[in-house]
Amino acid sequence: GICGIYHVDGKEPEFSSLAAMLQKLARRGPDHEGTFSDGGMALGHRRLSIIDLSERSDQPMVDSESGLAIVFNGTIYNYPQLKRELESKGHHFFSSGDTEVIIKAYKQWGSACVQRLHGMFAFVIWDLHNKTCFMARDRLGIKPLYYSFADKTLVFASTMQAILASKLVDKEINPQGLHFQFSLHGVIPAPNTILKNIKKLPPAHCMTIFAD
Repeated sequence: GICGIYHVDGKEPEFSSLAAMLQKLARRGPDHEGTFSDGGMALGHRRLSIIDLSERSDQPMVDSESGLAIVFNGTIYNYPQLKRELESKGHHFFSSGDTEVIIKAYKQWGSACVQRLHGMFAFVIWDLHNKTCFMARDRLGIKPLYYSFADKTLVFASTMQAILASKLVDKEINPQGLHFQFSLHGVIPAPNTILKNIKKLPPAHCMTIFAD
């Protein structure tokens, strides 16, 4: 599972809030817990090791060469082919999994990298140089990604429970979400959720947030 807190104005994130969010995600990733912070951004990750079982693929993954950090949930099925293509373009890899392939793909193609990713995914990339936050979700919406953005603060996570654990977002009910809950067989279409201040990134969508 992934989570994070980003203050667009550069204010230092609440690390007690990030710890509480990670605790809510523990069952989604029992193999490793990691955090990373840079200015107003704090990233958190709970890992379920599947492809590269070594610590080289622990997250948050920071690539000093490209100046990018990532938290990623999912699996990229065509990562071996993408890795070979990126190596032919001069990129160097320090791990053997799919996480680093996303970083290099974003460095090479920017937001258009998602068009080349085949799989199920939700990820957030932080650019340490430009101070931009890029979020993306797979075409079918298999992997969830919830977020709240208010008062120049972005809070995001794989679950709504993790966002609420941060204590940075209130629990006001969304009337439109409530209507969908009772009229569409319990399904609330994105970007709505049952809560007014929490949104769900729609399938096949990405979003970039720039520094203040």
